[in-house]
Amino acid sequence: MTAPVFLLPAPALDEVQAGDEVVLDGPEGRHAVSVVRMTQGEPIILVDGAGRRAMGTVVGTQGREAATVLVNAVIVDPDPQPRITVVQALPKGERGELAVELLTEIGVDVIVPWAAQNCVAQWKGDRAERGHRRWLDASRAAAKQSRRSRFPEVAPLHRTEQVVALVEWADVGIILHETATMPIGALPTPTRGEVVLVVGPEGGLTDAELAAFEAAGAQIALLGPTVLRTSSAGIAAVSALLAGSSRWGARADSNGMGG
Repeated sequence: MTAPVFLLPAPALDEVQAGDEVVLDGPEGRHAVSVVRMTQGEPIILVDGAGRRAMGTVVGTQGREAATVLVNAVIVDPDPQPRITVVQALPKGERGELAVELLTEIGVDVIVPWAAQNCVAQWKGDRAERGHRRWLDASRAAAKQSRRSRFPEVAPLHRTEQVVALVEWADVGIILHETATMPIGALPTPTRGEVVLVVGPEGGLTDAELAAFEAAGAQIALLGPTVLRTSSAGIAAVSALLAGSSRWGARADSNGMGG
């Protein structure tokens, strides 16, 4: 059985070492004891969401509210390179949370919700706050399920001009579009730096949006011969990028873009 993962936010794990005892309480402690029903002697992993993970064993529980964990080892996972940001145009319905779950599981570092012109879904007023909270919750749950120690950042809602600025700032900016002739799998993946991938809405990018991204230096890439929903296009594109990167074991000097 693989040990379950629970979040103990920084700075709780900052000074923890092997041999220390840590109390997991609050919502995570209740979930561990009341829902997962963890008992004495079972293995457990605590992460702070910032790259630190503590492997331990449950040595006691306090009612249905908390668990005491004996830490056996502490590991600090390095910041992955290259860093990958996915700008996700707002899908309709619950497909937004699905997209966030998939992007989190694949290892994306930053997820940016984007109000593209052709988005059917709109985050306005209170809906923006609620939508952002749903995406945060979906990302946190997926990060624990996929046993990530470093949780992705979920940015606030971005407008097109803000996304263009992200593309200008990035070391590599990529836009998925059906008119492209360059397959995404043929793009060289840098060994370091910032990669920004923009996933458009179900209704497609407008000519003005595409022109703005191209003017910002983005590379236009073709995902494949079939049309994917916006909620699944991101994970497919990121998989193609990671397959050629050192994050997934490719040689660091394989593409001539070493940092």
